Amino acid sequence: MPYFLGVLLLTLAAVVRAEPAAALSELADHPRWQALLHINLGGTLRDRGNSYVDDTDFFLAENGKTDARAELVASRKALQQKDSDQRCHFPARYRFLAEQLNWNEEQPLSHCDEYREWRENMPTGQMVLVFPAAYLNSPSSMFGHTLLRLDEKPDPDSKWLSKAINFGAQVDQGDNSLFYVWKGLAGGYPGRFSVVAYAQKIREYAHLENRDMWEYALDLEPRELDWVVRHLWELRDINFDYFFFDENCSYRLLELVQVARPRARLMTELRFAELPVKTVRALRDADLITERRYQPSKAAELEHLAGRLGPAEKDLAQRLRDNPDVADSETFQAFPPERRHLMAQTAYQARRFENREGQREEDQAGKSFALLRVIQRNPAPETGSVPEPEPPESGHRTQMVRLGGGLDEDRAFGELGWRLTYHDVLDPITGFLPGAGIEGLDLRLRSTDSGPLKLEQLDLVHIRSLSPRDAFVKPVSWYVHAGWERARADGRRHPTRFLEAGPGLAWRTGGVMPYGFAIARAEHASPWTPLIETGAGAELGLLYQQPGLQADLSARGVYFENDFRRHRFRARVTLPLSQNQALRGVCERNGWRGGERDECRLEYRHYYD
Repeated sequence: MPYFLGVLLLTLAAVVRAEPAAALSELADHPRWQALLHINLGGTLRDRGNSYVDDTDFFLAENGKTDARAELVASRKALQQKDSDQRCHFPARYRFLAEQLNWNEEQPLSHCDEYREWRENMPTGQMVLVFPAAYLNSPSSMFGHTLLRLDEKPDPDSKWLSKAINFGAQVDQGDNSLFYVWKGLAGGYPGRFSVVAYAQKIREYAHLENRDMWEYALDLEPRELDWVVRHLWELRDINFDYFFFDENCSYRLLELVQVARPRARLMTELRFAELPVKTVRALRDADLITERRYQPSKAAELEHLAGRLGPAEKDLAQRLRDNPDVADSETFQAFPPERRHLMAQTAYQARRFENREGQREEDQAGKSFALLRVIQRNPAPETGSVPEPEPPESGHRTQMVRLGGGLDEDRAFGELGWRLTYHDVLDPITGFLPGAGIEGLDLRLRSTDSGPLKLEQLDLVHIRSLSPRDAFVKPVSWYVHAGWERARADGRRHPTRFLEAGPGLAWRTGGVMPYGFAIARAEHASPWTPLIETGAGAELGLLYQQPGLQADLSARGVYFENDFRRHRFRARVTLPLSQNQALRGVCERNGWRGGERDECRLEYRHYYD
């Protein structure tokens, strides 16, 4: 009997030890625990199966980054102790373990004064994804940006008291734009979460950077949002790797939503390029979006007002902007009161827009006040709201493959192509910023006379910002283009590495956008002696963009230091077939000192993620 009793006791002890171990292993695989540790479930090729967090302060186990179970064991040991300081550092982890392991305590965080004070100021009535649209004059915002907003209640008028959740690279202030892009691509910056007043972000994006904003209310309950708020406390001053293409602001915000609702499984699809619009689509596909709202930029509001004025009224509004005393002139007073109101409103908005980044000097404030008095003296007409454009998620997908063929003089050729991201100015315009094109890693292969495929062109980056000027807003357009191409010279196409860029001007006349660029180009081509050959020139063109058709006519010439020159006349047309399919035709005449050659091609384009 003693022998059997001993065996029974040993067996029971083994079972007691095995059950908690098995339970902890199962708990370590819990979707919420994986979300709280930011485990890579296959979203990117880096750190698969490990935590994205790149900061030892975030882990309680030495191998916590690579072993979710070890981190669970260490967290359980640290957090089960009453009045533990670690509870104050990890309130979300504590809630998870308390719910899963039945730790029934009253006021378990009562000793965490700093956390409790911070928590009381964090609203959990509603979460909104905010998408400030693309802004090409900032490298960090070329594709747009995303942030999350926490509201006290689902009321658009209460957002001025809301909190904004942002993830961004910790940029060195001395880095220029090109260096920023390079380090962002290579993961050279740490990324961090921050929580600030939403009113601050409104001014930064809608006022200073002239960006339309889209708001997407999310279907998350206050109890789910409590997970996010607790976890944000855990992420204070915690570093992640920041990669411009995938592990960026949009990707990290999806991880926060995953903390709120792990069963949504937002982070399992492999991403080569995570863009704000793809984040919106991911949330839409997970049935997490309940409402969409559009907030026009100050420039859009000004354009809407100015569009209601005739030529003479626009001229008066410009004069009124600079000198409010124009309101006393006979010319101004000859207009009906409603028109006077509209001119004064336009002048006021134009003055505020021009001085949006400056200090409110006494003279500026005085003129603004004078214009407000003119507005108040005249009854307001019905101006209507700014028309809502097509939302970003309605546009084509961000990766593209193409198949085509054509004639180079009398020689037939076939082509294959692939583009990693994102949109050029002749792609279907629905859902995209007119006049803006951002392309990264665009590859074109060509086969001539049934020969093997050869590299025809490789664009590393091609950015084009065509910003129309008008009477009140006068932006400068610009472009940059870098890569490898077969350039024409002495009757042949030579492999050429190149970098070119330049400023420009653009206007809008009806549906057509005339534009011009100055060109500075540096290139290296094998038949020429200098390692780097430099040249300068210009490009003139007409761009037409409508949902059913996009077209472009352009002429350019570049003159080099060695008395060589190259010019091109080109016509391009894109016919959208559906949201993610299009046909494009291109005809161009390429010339060089001593010769010219014509080429036409037709290609089918398919856009996908």
